[in-house]
Amino acid sequence: MGPLVKLVNTTARSPFSGTGVVKHVVKYVRPYRQSPQVRVLPALSNVMAAAKGDDYDFPSGHTTAAFETGLTLAYAVPERFQELITRASEVGYDRVLAGRHSPLAVMGGRMVGTAMTAAVLNDPENQELKQQAYQAAHTNALLNSKDLSASDNFSDYQTNRTAYRSRLTYGFKPSGDTHQAMHVPKGAEVLLASRLPYLSTNQRRDVLYTTGLPSGYPVLDDTEGWGRLDLFSAANGYGALNHRVTVIMNANQGGFNAQDTWRNNLTGHGQLVKAGTGALTLAGNNHFTGGVQLKAGTLNLASPTAAGKGNVVLNGGTLRVTKNHTQLSGQFHQTAGRLVVTPDSHLRIKHAAKLGGTLTLTKGHLKNGTKLMTFQTRTGKFKHITGLPHGWHVHYTKHAVLLTK
Repeated sequence: MGPLVKLVNTTARSPFSGTGVVKHVVKYVRPYRQSPQVRVLPALSNVMAAAKGDDYDFPSGHTTAAFETGLTLAYAVPERFQELITRASEVGYDRVLAGRHSPLAVMGGRMVGTAMTAAVLNDPENQELKQQAYQAAHTNALLNSKDLSASDNFSDYQTNRTAYRSRLTYGFKPSGDTHQAMHVPKGAEVLLASRLPYLSTNQRRDVLYTTGLPSGYPVLDDTEGWGRLDLFSAANGYGALNHRVTVIMNANQGGFNAQDTWRNNLTGHGQLVKAGTGALTLAGNNHFTGGVQLKAGTLNLASPTAAGKGNVVLNGGTLRVTKNHTQLSGQFHQTAGRLVVTPDSHLRIKHAAKLGGTLTLTKGHLKNGTKLMTFQTRTGKFKHITGLPHGWHVHYTKHAVLLTK
């Protein structure tokens, strides 16, 4: 673990990450000194009472250090990316509960810690250490060790998401210009380098751009853009497809290169092109209109609207439908590749279907007359059908493909 510890220390002990100078420039009074209504944590009351008068609030040094540590660990252990940054945000939240810091100071600490971590991860002098830290965190001894008695306070995804996102703004309403365009800070994309390794630098910047917070919130509209980054959402992939996006995943590289899930609700007018040997799962309530093209690998449709509102073209690879009553709002065109459905899938194609390639039926509840897919019009038939139990057949009608016996 030595390289990982060294990388954390490099970030947390950076000479530029201290908040003392900023505090003495801003001179924002700590909340417990602003109002007696702020209740101080009893264990800290004597410490706070004895603090010097120039012991200022903004930004929170503890929150800064928490995000420096949490984001550095998230780089080395991207499998726990969202859990680690939620844990970092909880340190800031605890400072508010203790009466030590205002929410604004905690928001500022997140911004400083995020910027400092990106600076360290981008520093040419730290590139070898960065790779060593990642490798140390992925040794067989660590990956295969399991402490079944350990508890995990950050195991629930929805709880983490709610907590992290609420702490981005702490309930403040927009008070500034709400029409400012999103600006991604220079070098911020490095924070996603291990979490989205199959994307290019520009693609990771686009992820940050499409998942950023709206403008207008107090403190967050800084010149460089650190305040509006939503790294929890960015770890879920794109927030919108504003142009054609080609995703090339190499399963041989393992980890997220082999398989990943995008949970965001994708919007935009762009097209998603899936290539490479890895598997990508779309799990959001998607509304992007540019359609989907699958060239290679696997694309899992894990929500009824996963494919968005455009056409779906299957030229190769495997398109897997895992949710019942999945809707394809455009046309479906399969020239090659494999379409995998269950007897309960009922793939609803709103417009025309052109069938070809292979249809594979997975295990499920078999019922004579079950509609595997429906459409307005159809041309062609599947060239190959696999997975059919003995005695069952696929029957084509004008508007459906049925399972019959």
